Amino acid sequence: MKSTILVLAALFGSLAVAVAKPTIVVFLSDDHGQLDSTPYGSKDVRTPNLQRLADAGMTFTHAFIASPACAPSRSAMLTGLMPARNGAENNHTFKRDDVASLPELMRKLGYQVAAFGKVAHGKDARRHGFDVFAEQLDAAFVEKFLLERDKSKPLCLLVGTHEPHVPWDDLEGYDPAKVTLPSNFVDTPETREHRARYYTDITKADTKLGEVMDLAKKHLDPANTLLIYTSDHGGQWPFGKWNLYDTGARVPFLAAWPGVIKPGARSDAMVQWIDLWPTLIAAAGGAAPAGIDGRSFLPVLRGESTTHRDAIFTTHSGDGEMNVYPIRAIRTPEWKLILNLHPEFAHTTHIDKSPKVTSGLAYWQSWFDKAQTDPTAAAIVKRYHERPAVELYDMRADPSESHNLAADPAQSERVKQMRAQLEGWMRDQGDAQTVFNEPRPLSDPASSKPTTEKDMPPTKKKSK
Repeated sequence: MKSTILVLAALFGSLAVAVAKPTIVVFLSDDHGQLDSTPYGSKDVRTPNLQRLADAGMTFTHAFIASPACAPSRSAMLTGLMPARNGAENNHTFKRDDVASLPELMRKLGYQVAAFGKVAHGKDARRHGFDVFAEQLDAAFVEKFLLERDKSKPLCLLVGTHEPHVPWDDLEGYDPAKVTLPSNFVDTPETREHRARYYTDITKADTKLGEVMDLAKKHLDPANTLLIYTSDHGGQWPFGKWNLYDTGARVPFLAAWPGVIKPGARSDAMVQWIDLWPTLIAAAGGAAPAGIDGRSFLPVLRGESTTHRDAIFTTHSGDGEMNVYPIRAIRTPEWKLILNLHPEFAHTTHIDKSPKVTSGLAYWQSWFDKAQTDPTAAAIVKRYHERPAVELYDMRADPSESHNLAADPAQSERVKQMRAQLEGWMRDQGDAQTVFNEPRPLSDPASSKPTTEKDMPPTKKKSK
């Protein structure tokens, strides 16, 4: 009898260890496209810590955001609701007061929830229910917190870095002449220099990730820590941020969890930023509220499933007066359909309309100048500004989304079905398709010209 009791005690003791609430650490970067790191095949960018994380855990090849601008993306992540439902559609807007934030559920599960650096957008971080919040982010600050925190509670720690968001001030260790440019870039010395500076900023983000990984190993339970790296959308390039092409909507997503996630695993399960918090809540033993758009992909992390979503819906509404171009898209593993809601508008962004050097105008001017005599450059610049109402891409045969098949008669039924699915989803979301600022019509010749300081009204010059 005594031996039976001892065996049962040992069994229940081991089960208690197995179901102990994990420590959770999430590292968020800012404007980092998925392909711009070594776990996703880049030969140009040095990201040894991202590779270290990938080797220790799972690399998601089909991870997407909700909207390719900072505030809508982060609000969707923190609420589990898409932009039309949480209220943060245009950039620099925030969730409605009546919308709950999911970190609150982690607190109810007994967690201390801390956020350092850029996790939410701007001052909006204070509205999302973090126990501890600070805009400061450096290794010494994080370590001090880990040493002094209440260790009787499990920890959910979110760390957000500004890199590689503009400005890209430094050029360290990269040779502009040797970088590989995407096929839809105009090859100029200015482009190469800015690409190398972008890579420098990615390496800075990677270094900070490494510091957090080392602190987690030193001060937390390395045997039961779920550590995730991801980014809010793609980089600030002409077909990246503010676009629903994969270079804007598809992001790195790496997760390691000893004893749960198999080291070196890769998954092509389709996951989305709205799924992040439901997954964390499930990992902590809770359940996300019914009625939100996000849902847990914990079974994928555990190796119990290889699939998650059949389709990803993404939206973009704009970014102030620089980008007034509402777009909606549906993405399956094989196909993507994009609806440009107002093809009569010129697509513009900070890249070509903000005279700040940090915006990208320094290289965009070189694209515009080259386009005056180079037909290939002219076609790229024209495509940036002018979009058809419907775009359809075969994502397996054409991952760079270079060949629009929407007008192909052989694809007419596919276009009809995908468009109906997307428009039905928009109705279910209550998507009003709002145009939030004054657009720039294609009929205005100034819409396709780079803005310079002398073009700005006097009042705006003073505010710069």
